[in-house]
Amino acid sequence: MTTFQFVLEVDGIEMASFRKCSGVESETETIEYKEATKEGKMIIRKVPGAMKWSDITLERRIDESTALWEWRKQVEDGDVDSARRNGSIVIKDSMKTEVGRWDFDMGWVSKWTGAELDAGSNEIATEKVVITHEGLRRTK
Repeated sequence: MTTFQFVLEVDGIEMASFRKCSGVESETETIEYKEATKEGKMIIRKVPGAMKWSDITLERRIDESTALWEWRKQVEDGDVDSARRNGSIVIKDSMKTEVGRWDFDMGWVSKWTGAELDAGSNEIATEKVVITHEGLRRTK
């Protein structure tokens, strides 16, 4: 499937579209323990441990919207509880039809990076945000 647009929804409202998205991952930690068989042979057993999720990193062209900056500012001002929000990473095709969705819980912007500004460059000015969260699931 060719993807055309990644959209960030926060509390059900489309906040921004992005050109890059990474960190849509979940992992189960592995716990290893040693056990002896009836024959006295030592073996290592592996069992699932705690779940953990990667931070989501989104990158987009800078425009007039300051919504991401304002969300990050809540954290900088120490209001992390209000900054925690539920959201979704949505993939849309060329017809803007939703083709995939991952919902995250209690997310907040842990890092915001602005563009490298160089008037002599042909690069597009971008901003990057990192969203730290407490859970991720695919819902479409």
